[in-house]
Amino acid sequence: MNRIVIVGAGYAGLLTAKKLAKKFKKDTSTTVTLIDKNPFHTMLTELHEVAAGRVEEDSIKVSIKRVIAGRRIEFIQDHIESVDFEGKTVVGRDGSYKYDYLVMAAGSRPNYFGIPGAEEYSMPLWSYEDAVNLRDLIINRFREAVTVTDEEERRRLLTFHVVGAGYTGVEMAGELAEYVPILCDRFEVDREEVSIFNVDLLSRVCPTLPEKLSNRVQRRLEKMGVTMQLNTRVAEIGPDFIDLDYKDEVTRHTAGTVIWVGGIESAQVTTKAGEVLPGDRRGGLKTDKYLRSEADESVYVAGDNLNYKAEGDSEPVPELVENCEQSSSIVAHNIHSSITGRGELKDYKFQFHGVMVSVGGRYGVARVGLPNFMINLPSFLAMFTKHFINMVYFFQVLGWNKVFSYLKHEFFHMRNKRSFVGGHLSNRTPSFLTVPFRIWLGAVWAFEGIMKVVEGWFLSPKLEGFFGGANAWYDSLLGNGADGASAATDAAAGATDAAAAATDAVSAATDAVSAATDAVSAATNGASSAGTVLINWDIFGLLKMIVVSGKSLAESTVADLAFKVDIPLMNWFIDKFVMPYDWLQIAMQTFIVSAEILVGLALIAGLFTTPAGALSIVLLSMFLTTTGLYFSSFWMFFGGIIMLWGAGSIFGLDYYSTPLLKRGWKKLGLVRRFYIYHD
Repeated sequence: MNRIVIVGAGYAGLLTAKKLAKKFKKDTSTTVTLIDKNPFHTMLTELHEVAAGRVEEDSIKVSIKRVIAGRRIEFIQDHIESVDFEGKTVVGRDGSYKYDYLVMAAGSRPNYFGIPGAEEYSMPLWSYEDAVNLRDLIINRFREAVTVTDEEERRRLLTFHVVGAGYTGVEMAGELAEYVPILCDRFEVDREEVSIFNVDLLSRVCPTLPEKLSNRVQRRLEKMGVTMQLNTRVAEIGPDFIDLDYKDEVTRHTAGTVIWVGGIESAQVTTKAGEVLPGDRRGGLKTDKYLRSEADESVYVAGDNLNYKAEGDSEPVPELVENCEQSSSIVAHNIHSSITGRGELKDYKFQFHGVMVSVGGRYGVARVGLPNFMINLPSFLAMFTKHFINMVYFFQVLGWNKVFSYLKHEFFHMRNKRSFVGGHLSNRTPSFLTVPFRIWLGAVWAFEGIMKVVEGWFLSPKLEGFFGGANAWYDSLLGNGADGASAATDAAAGATDAAAAATDAVSAATDAVSAATDAVSAATNGASSAGTVLINWDIFGLLKMIVVSGKSLAESTVADLAFKVDIPLMNWFIDKFVMPYDWLQIAMQTFIVSAEILVGLALIAGLFTTPAGALSIVLLSMFLTTTGLYFSSFWMFFGGIIMLWGAGSIFGLDYYSTPLLKRGWKKLGLVRRFYIYHD
C-alpha cells in the first residue's frame, strides 16, 4: 500500500490532491489523504474584498468535501503540528498519520519581523477569519465614532494604517479607500474625518512591477484619499498608536486600526520541518529540481512552502498562485512516476505569465505575456484579465459551480457599483415583472404548435413546402435566375403548402399568404423581384447572411423585413437525407410541433422554465437557418434568453419543483464529481 499524505488544503495542496486522485483513479493500492485544520478552502486572493465589504464572506470559501466529491481522496480535518521524518509520520492535535510520500503544502502565515506589538495590536489579513473580523472591526470603528463626543478620540477611531505596500497591501488600501465613502454615507460621517495611511519600508509600491505601473498604482491610491508613507519603518504598535521611523526619526501617531499585510512566512509546521530538512530563514523548504526535499526524497514541496532556485536564477520561484498551480502538476507527476515506475521525473521549470493588481473594484494594472515578452495592460483590460484568471483558478478548484458563484458576487450581485463595469450588470429588475411576458411567450408558442396540428403536420409530410416555398421566395428576391423562378412556380403551384412554407414558427397566417404571393409574383416576373435586398453577405462560402423585404424599401415596415442565415451544408443535408423520406419528414414535424406545444405549456405554467427557454432559442435558431425569420418575431429570441434565468420561480411551478430537483440532482455522483450544479 502506497500512502500519500498532503498537508494543507490551500491552492497547491488541493490541486495536488485532485491531480493525484486522477492519476491513481484505478489503482486501489495507493491512497491519497488531504489534511487541513479547516473544513473549507479559502480563496486568499479575494480576502481584501470581504474585509472591505465588497463581497459576502461566503464567496471566498469552498467546502473541501464538495471539491473532492466523487474522487478517491480522504479528507481529515486536523491541525498538523509536526512531522516525524524518520518514522514517516505526520503528527496532528487529534491523531498521527503514516505516509510513504509526503507533500508539504501548508501555506503561509503573517510575518511580523519581531516588531514590538505588531502581532498583538494589528489585524492580519491572511485567512477567512481574518477577513471577516477585519470587516466587522472597520464597521464597528464607524459605529463607535458616531457615538463619541471627544473629537480627538473620534479621529483616532477613524484612522486606518495599512502596513505593507506589496500586492496585498495596495489591494487592501484600495478596497478600504473605496469602502470608506459608503460607510461615511451610512453613518453620516464627514469623509474628511477619515484618514487612511499606507506604510512600507519600500521606496515604491509593488516593487516587482515596472516603475511605470508602480507609479500608476500609487497615484490611484493618492487620488482615492490614501496617504502614502514609503521609506518608513514600523518601529512599534500599541493599543492606540503606531510608531513610525522615517529617516531615523521615530514619531508616534494615533491609530484606531492597524492592518498588517507586511509580509509572510511559511506555516509553523513547515518552519519546524525546516529545523530537520534544509530550509530558509522564512521557513521554506529547499528542494531539488523534481521538487523533492534535498534531504528526503519521500518529501515533496509545493506552493508557498517551496524554496527552489532553478539553475541560472538568482532568486527562488515567487510565492504566487501561478507557482502553486505549476508546482502541483510537477509534484503529482513525479510522485506517480516514482510509485508506478512509468515515465521519467520532470524538472520544475516555472513559467511566469504576469501579475494583476486591483486598486478597488474599478481600477487595476497588469503586466502579462510570455517570459520573454511582457506587455502592460490599460486599466479596463487589466481588470478583465484579473477576473478571467480568477475564474480559471476557481474552475480548477470547483468547476462551473464556483465560476458561476464568482460571476454572481463580482458582477450580477455587486453592491454600490464597485466593479470595473459599474453597476450595469447588477441593476436587478423584479422577477415578478416577467410573469406576463413569460405567459404571453408561452401562449404564442402553444398557438403556433396547435395551428400546425390543425394543418395536419402529424399526418402528412409538409417540410418540402415549408422549406422549399421559403427558399423560393428568398431566391426570387435575390434574383437567382431560372432556378429561383422555377422554384417559386413550384411553390406557388401548391398554395396551401406555399403558405405554410413561407411562414416560420412564429409568423401569423397572413405573413404566410404574403410570402406565397411574393413567390407567385417572382414566378411571373422570372428572375426579377419587386422586393428589396438589404444584405446578402457570403462569408467564406460557409454561410450567407440575408436580409430582404417583400416590398420596396420605401413601403416596408419592420414586419416586412426577413432575416435568414443560409448554410449550404445544412441545405445539402436536408435535401439529401430528410426530404426524400416521408416518414422522416413526419418525424421531424412531430418533433417541431411537440416542442412548440410543450415549450408553450411549460412557460405558461412556469415549469422547467430554463430548459423551455433554451429549447425556445434552439427552435428559433433552426427556423432562422431554414426558413428565416421576420424581424417582428425576433422578440421571441430575447424572450427565450430572459427565460433562462429562473423566470418560472415567480408565480410558477418552478417555485416548488426547482428546490426538490436541485437536491436530487446534487446527489448524483457524476454531478458532484464534475460540479455540474450551482447554489
